[in-house]
Amino acid sequence: MESQRTFLIIGLLLVSFLLFQEWNNDYNQPQQPSAQTQQKTQSQQAGQSDVPQSDVDNSLTATAVDRKIIEVTTDVFAVKIDTLGGDIIETKLLKHAETHGSDTPYLLLGEFDGNQYFSQSGLIGLNGPDAQAERPVYDSEKLQYTLNGDTLTVPLTFVDDQGVRFTKTYTFKQGQYDVAMDYNVENTTASPLQVQLFAQVKRTVQEKGSLIDQSYLGGAYGTDEINYEKYSFSDIEDKQLNKTTQGGYIAFLQHYFVSAWVPNQEQQNTVYMRLITPSVAQIGVKSEPITVAANSTADISATYYMGPKDTDALEAIHPNLDLAVDYGWLWFISQPLLTLLKFLYSFLGNWGLAIIAITIVVKSLLFPLTKAQYTSMAKMRALQPKMQALKERYGDDRQKFGQAMMEMYKKEKVNPMGGCFPLLLQMPIFLALFYVFLESPELRHAEFGLWLTDLSSKDPYYVLPILFGASMFLMQKLQPMTVTDPMQQKMMTWMPVIFSVFFLWFPSGLVLYWLVSNLISIAQMLIIYRGMEKKGMKVRG
Repeated sequence: MESQRTFLIIGLLLVSFLLFQEWNNDYNQPQQPSAQTQQKTQSQQAGQSDVPQSDVDNSLTATAVDRKIIEVTTDVFAVKIDTLGGDIIETKLLKHAETHGSDTPYLLLGEFDGNQYFSQSGLIGLNGPDAQAERPVYDSEKLQYTLNGDTLTVPLTFVDDQGVRFTKTYTFKQGQYDVAMDYNVENTTASPLQVQLFAQVKRTVQEKGSLIDQSYLGGAYGTDEINYEKYSFSDIEDKQLNKTTQGGYIAFLQHYFVSAWVPNQEQQNTVYMRLITPSVAQIGVKSEPITVAANSTADISATYYMGPKDTDALEAIHPNLDLAVDYGWLWFISQPLLTLLKFLYSFLGNWGLAIIAITIVVKSLLFPLTKAQYTSMAKMRALQPKMQALKERYGDDRQKFGQAMMEMYKKEKVNPMGGCFPLLLQMPIFLALFYVFLESPELRHAEFGLWLTDLSSKDPYYVLPILFGASMFLMQKLQPMTVTDPMQQKMMTWMPVIFSVFFLWFPSGLVLYWLVSNLISIAQMLIIYRGMEKKGMKVRG
């Protein structure tokens, strides 16, 4: 089979894959809530009334007596904590820009474009302050905290009507995106108390991205039986999640970033996801009830991660949380490719050069197959006169023609599929790199040089897609088509144009990979063909 025909197959496979992704997202996309949906949401709320819901309003327009906003600055965070509930209501990632070339840090948590995304935590249960009609308003010694060393603690205190003292402390660490949240309950009464920790994110339901941006937006969780499971907005709308587990975690995933609550792994917890209104979801975890004896204290802790999808950092706080960096079904290819890409970048210092280097590595490893491919194609072309003679000899007897053709292939030692396999083998590598660009924050806003200032976005001047199309056209010229069907000939002629148009919206780093791959293929093709011509075999023309 000719390489041009295989390119057509690859194109169709690629388009089909992305269209399937689009259809899948459309099919699973939350619809406008009906009256039945709203009624179902209300019934779900009734079954989870112990966790604060619609009364939890952390928007900056909300009012409460003595409510204040605490500002915390570290080397990686600019965080706002609301003394109402002691919740994190805004997080800016100082080492990640909102847009390429911008000095504005990326807003991960907060209010943006009419949407809300908050972290909420507290103590519910029989004696929990967050189980009351109004959430507690904490006191803080300062309203501004700045990290000057390795760690920074932000203590918040609340004393209830019974004299029970609740201290909620956030601990920030230099260079880290995980924040420790610790509760100390000091029971000064003569009776035991019962409290229960809840930690959750409150998020506006949003629609998916574009056809090319297929990054997942939604919830995920892990239990002692399930290492990692996505739970999309549509899943939450269809059925609320409520699972009891030893340990566990919950997370909210978006393009390049994630936030996750990891509770105490030595105790029983309940992970839950539900809609509190048709447009707002809660994704959280709740601990088992904890009894605090009279005139004693108890400590309750959890960890909150809010930052980039860093597999090492995520795995450090939970052994399965690194699965939130979701490379899809090709993870076994994507992960080694990213590891190799990061290794090459450590030497080259430029992501574009690292992509070129990894392309050279991949093409070098595939060279034996590539050589077999072009050798098989050349032999197939050399057999065209014999093939035509067989057609004239057997006429319409397809069975005898097929048998004679296979005998000829065997005699001439030609594999008719030899030209397809190497190209088809590149398809999963291409798709694996596609997921790497979607999921790896290292490649977000990665620069190459000149006009290519962001390899994770499309080429602003479409230079790479045009060069890619030109490289395909050159490959076609170097290996003339042998197909005789006029329709196939027209399709092959238009393939460079079709691919160029299709690649206009792809990440420029991905187009760079395929362009370099084509250029290397052209060089390999010329070397292989010249070697065959020296042996007296007519290869081209």
